[in-house]
Amino acid sequence: MIHRSRVNSLVLILSLLLVGCQGTVPEANNPNATITQENSVNPQESAERVVALTSLSADIIYQLDKTKLVGIPGSRLMAGDERFQDLPKVSQGQTPPNVEKIVALKPDLVIGAAGFHDAVLKQLEEVGVATQSTEIDSWDGLIALTEEIARAIASDPDPLLERYQTFLADIPESKYSTLTLVSRQPMLAPNKNSWAGDLLSKFQVQNVAAELQGNAPIGGYVTLSPEKVLQSQPEILLIVDTGEGLPEQLKSEPFWQELPATQRDRVYVFDYYGLVNPGSIDKIEEACIKLQEIFSQS
Repeated sequence: MIHRSRVNSLVLILSLLLVGCQGTVPEANNPNATITQENSVNPQESAERVVALTSLSADIIYQLDKTKLVGIPGSRLMAGDERFQDLPKVSQGQTPPNVEKIVALKPDLVIGAAGFHDAVLKQLEEVGVATQSTEIDSWDGLIALTEEIARAIASDPDPLLERYQTFLADIPESKYSTLTLVSRQPMLAPNKNSWAGDLLSKFQVQNVAAELQGNAPIGGYVTLSPEKVLQSQPEILLIVDTGEGLPEQLKSEPFWQELPATQRDRVYVFDYYGLVNPGSIDKIEEACIKLQEIFSQS
């Protein structure tokens, strides 16, 4: 019998990862194939009223032209950002967005996450609202999304794209094998086909799970056994805090004291936003700064 707390933890992890990286790898012949316009805006017209169903798309719109943003998701990240306090919230936490609230805002474009907002976007299309389905599992995907949103609202993406490039400046040479863990039951690590994995590759991190494949509950991540973790012998360990106390939980694992990373005190805790779920531009920048600091010291 599976313990209820384990089930609840898995549900939380899956819901977080679905919003964060969507789990589908773009087609090999089109690495930027992360955006699908279901009922697209006329390219000769710009969207004037946009509802964003993810915190990242809301942030991008705000940075490009804040006058075009009329609705946002009610996420923890949004709640803590003063810029969005007066904007209507069309969802709360992991609850699906309220279609009636969205329609009442009279949007000419709604941007949601593929695999998580499909049903809502379909309902909106049926009533004639233009939608855009996004999927961010790479740095190229972030650039493509920014450019697509800029085109939709007739804004210049270059200043924002230039800011992105500053996040990747002065990347240190990584010398040590690194393992990133985002959960304990199951023990999940990002491979190269996730936002986290792709970001690590930008920093030339020697991600020991980069090439691993398996039957993890979501694409872009692999399930590791305690034996596999021990076998990998990571010299640096990155742990993602999703609010479930993962850093403390892992300390009870038999392998914990046997890893070079723990023996040499090279264990670093990351916020879920930025490393696993891009979340916002500021969170991405924070994650990049922390990666730079860690691997500059190593």
